[in-house]
Amino acid sequence: MKKLIALVGLAGAACAAVAAPDNVPLDGRALFEEKCAMCHRDMGMGTGLLQRRMDANIARLENRTDLTSEFVVMAARIGIGNMPRIPRGEASDAELRAIGDYLADSATRAP
Repeated sequence: MKKLIALVGLAGAACAAVAAPDNVPLDGRALFEEKCAMCHRDMGMGTGLLQRRMDANIARLENRTDLTSEFVVMAARIGIGNMPRIPRGEASDAELRAIGDYLADSATRAP
């Protein structure tokens, strides 16, 4: 029994060593591409639905200049319109903040 407890403790320590430190910034663009782009880039369902309500040039989220990080996180976490909510099991709070920061920073990115 002691050996089993020791093995479990070692496995936990190994997992903790592999996990990224909390102070390492997340790549919002990479996370957007992984978790959002399938719907919110060209030919995505989200982009197509937004094109019905707004100019096609800004229906693609990365082209928007009016998004705040807080709005992106809120919209993703609780859902908005036809977009389902994104539970924490699919994207952590930190990941959504990084995505929100990436999209909110669109005004400073080259078109």
